[in-house]
Amino acid sequence: MKVKVFDENHEKDLEESVNNFLSSTNCDIIDIKYQVAISLFGEEQIYCFSAMIIYINKE
Repeated sequence: MKVKVFDENHEKDLEESVNNFLSSTNCDIIDIKYQVAISLFGEEQIYCFSAMIIYINKE
């Protein structure tokens, strides 16, 4: 069993990274965990979109 972690500043970037990984890997997906974190830096909001894929490699 293995894990792959993704961390992006934009939701669409995370979606693209996860889809690229899934299309290029021959694996059985066990679970996908998704999380959004928001922080404030002065008056600016900073978002962090992350996902962790738990999988078993078929190769």
